Amino acid sequence: MADVEAALDLAGLKNPKVREYVRYWADLTGADRVEVVSAADDARLVKEALEAGELEPAGEGLYYSRSYHKDTARSEERTIVATSDPQDKGVYNNWRPAEEMTPMLEDRMRGASKGKTMYVIPYLMAPPGNALAPYATGVELTDARTVVLHMIRMSRVGVEYLEDLEDPNQFVRAVHVTGDLENLGQGTPDDQRYFVTVADQRTILHYGSSYGGNALLGKIAHGLRQAAYDGWASGKFLAEQYMLIGIKDKQTGKTYHICGGFPSASGKTNLAMMLAPDSLGDRYHVSFYGDDIAWLWVDEASGKLYGMNPEYGVFGVAKDTNEVTNPTALASIAEGTQAIFTNIAYNPTTREVWWEGRTPSPPADSTGWLDWKGNPIDDRTPEQAGDPWAHPNSRFTTTLDNVPNIADDYNAAAGVPIDAIIFGGRTRDREPLIRAIHDLAEGVYDGLTLGAEATSAAEGTEGVLRYDPMSNRPFMAYGEGDYAAHYLKIVGAAKEQPIFAHVNWFQRDPEDGHFLWHGYRDNLRPLLWLLQLKNGEVTGRQTPVGIIPSEDELQLEGMSTSPEDLETILSIDIPRWKQEMAHREEHLKQFENLPEAIWEAHRRVAAALDEA
Repeated sequence: MADVEAALDLAGLKNPKVREYVRYWADLTGADRVEVVSAADDARLVKEALEAGELEPAGEGLYYSRSYHKDTARSEERTIVATSDPQDKGVYNNWRPAEEMTPMLEDRMRGASKGKTMYVIPYLMAPPGNALAPYATGVELTDARTVVLHMIRMSRVGVEYLEDLEDPNQFVRAVHVTGDLENLGQGTPDDQRYFVTVADQRTILHYGSSYGGNALLGKIAHGLRQAAYDGWASGKFLAEQYMLIGIKDKQTGKTYHICGGFPSASGKTNLAMMLAPDSLGDRYHVSFYGDDIAWLWVDEASGKLYGMNPEYGVFGVAKDTNEVTNPTALASIAEGTQAIFTNIAYNPTTREVWWEGRTPSPPADSTGWLDWKGNPIDDRTPEQAGDPWAHPNSRFTTTLDNVPNIADDYNAAAGVPIDAIIFGGRTRDREPLIRAIHDLAEGVYDGLTLGAEATSAAEGTEGVLRYDPMSNRPFMAYGEGDYAAHYLKIVGAAKEQPIFAHVNWFQRDPEDGHFLWHGYRDNLRPLLWLLQLKNGEVTGRQTPVGIIPSEDELQLEGMSTSPEDLETILSIDIPRWKQEMAHREEHLKQFENLPEAIWEAHRRVAAALDEA
């Protein structure tokens, strides 16, 4: 058995509640040794991981890892929110009773770390000194060294975050046990994996994975699910799957801050890492705060809505990341950044990496290349020739400090004032380039009906959205109706309301299928219009679903978009919108306790469409 006390003493970890927690789980999991880690241990742990074959070198100061081939993504059906109150059950949160899930997970974890080291990771999901820091402190226990290395990149790690807690018991208890990955029955009726957030006990229990958010418990489990519940229970804040950027007007010296939610494959990371187009770069600078999570609260002194990114790094999807789509991301994973790649193609001889979309075609010489499963590309049969080299959910992990346009104040305790909240789905028609909403209830209503269009029969009826409320569908921690009421309460308390908007970069020509809007860096243009609208500098055109810019209000210099395409993306298709309203009503009827203000917003929009 591990000498827990000696390990905690060696690390200077004095918090009595943390010591008690570590003792309990070291005993239950049967770990052979315990090690408390900090960010200063990174270089040593990397060296150990390289020696153990858990990492491979992928260039100077870059590393490659490969997960078990059945352990490559989030598993929503195995992801549970558990509490002691059945009233917390929502449509999407897979609610289960805490008294059922906790003993089940303890049984699975009992003795499962025998022969392994239990790493103790004290972490903070907030800038130090932030108003929400009491809700951001956690301790993850894991038996996987690669998880430690990812957590050091994705959160602030160190014992010091535990020692100055006003209440020594106010930390999230996060336990990760990998399990025997090859014998867990992934995807079968006998699947042993469970990823459980026991929200009212501020405890996270994940068993049966070593990948991504299943194992990096500060990220999704704490940063979204637990924090969303804490924000609601305390009545103090929102935890959202939002990107956060700053836009500086160099002419006026004013910086604006925009956050917002986008369902999967709807352009969130590319927008978050966007640079100004060349024709606007002399006047505007876009700064990066975060691409995945934002916590929002109203500052008591100023009455303003503030936000911050609780994460310390980026866990980005590698697929289709290249010099055109996201040069900022490529710079953040350049040699010397200590970035970690997961489940991409790798050449151990040359130490190169590759993924689909990195270049127009794979390396011409496939000698030595291994696919994401570790199989030689040269051994593929003709039938396998078209199989991807990298997993579609392959990732890169890097710290915020590596992002070239990281905001100067990303780590400031105060956070930043929020000027606008945007939602962006993926639809081929109906949704214009941007439509702005001044009314809070209509903005929240729009977020609750956010979605991305099905792209094939396997995903649903073509043209019908898969709704993803606020882009938080997989991360809901309590009932959606209560969530809507809490959102209205928090944002509604701000003296100066943010402007809301819905954006869509993905309208296509029905004849030849080309995208009507270029996207990427040009997405700054509609955001600049939105800020001008908020400032009263432009007026736009009122439609039943929001305010749309006129062509002359958009800064289009340097663009070659055709007049016909612009006319389409700056217009509303009334018949398609009426069709959509019926789907929205059906969607919203699922949610118990939905505030009447949301239904009133729905009826207002429907009536305006009828009048149009």
